[in-house]
Amino acid sequence: MRELYGKEVARVRREEVCRAVAELAAQGRTPGLALVRLSTDAGARMYAEFLAKAAGDVGIAVIRIEPDAAHSQEEALALIRRLNAAPEVDGVLLLMPLPAYADRRALLDALNPAKDIDGLTPTQAGLLATGREDAFVPATARACLALLTHYGIAVEGKEAVVIGRSDVIGKPVARLLLAAHATVTICHSHTRELAAVTRRADIVVAALGRPRAITAEMIRPGATVIDVGIHRVDGATVGDVDPAVREVAAALTPVPGGVGAVTTVMMLEAVVTACRRRQ
Repeated sequence: MRELYGKEVARVRREEVCRAVAELAAQGRTPGLALVRLSTDAGARMYAEFLAKAAGDVGIAVIRIEPDAAHSQEEALALIRRLNAAPEVDGVLLLMPLPAYADRRALLDALNPAKDIDGLTPTQAGLLATGREDAFVPATARACLALLTHYGIAVEGKEAVVIGRSDVIGKPVARLLLAAHATVTICHSHTRELAAVTRRADIVVAALGRPRAITAEMIRPGATVIDVGIHRVDGATVGDVDPAVREVAAALTPVPGGVGAVTTVMMLEAVVTACRRRQ
């Protein structure tokens, strides 16, 4: 079985980001990323620190918004509007989870779509849904396609099954696969006879959010499996895919070291794109 490691994909794409940032610097521009963390959640804090370091390492300027920047929905909305108007900010990333006072939909509605690098505003979601290539797409969804492309796994004409229908992963992955000319089926918690559907697939994207839920019996021999899940179980990091899938799949992304390793560089690419568009 072929392991679809994300580290090599991330390395290649990161080098491209570094070159792009250097080109912008020669033109007197520095891409700017605002990381908006309104909650005190430990996971969000760690992710913000990780993203800030990754961005700084490639020359992207980072503005970190911490929980004490807003204590109400009105203050959070005012903060988003200030970032919309800030010339030094090219991309804004609203980190989850949000505090209890925050209305996620209202905050995303207030965000300038041109700075929505993770593709969560209605405008960007609509651009993706209508097949526009200039849409910003959620980074994890883009990472799935980047892995398939890097490892030369054909998508055109293949049957793909996406398990999960979230706005962040399931739906955008399905739309990217459709744009790449795959025949796509989206499955979810109400899908009947899930295994019968997944066994038809040449490509399975597991994004259902349940550890080790996709078993070997659900995978057609020779299929490619993209495991988007990440969980802590008994002290180990595991995905949505059971390890026994290795016995039947032709290719599988490991957890950790697969999709997650590519997601961050997808975010950095989006910041660079946003900066170029604002020149």
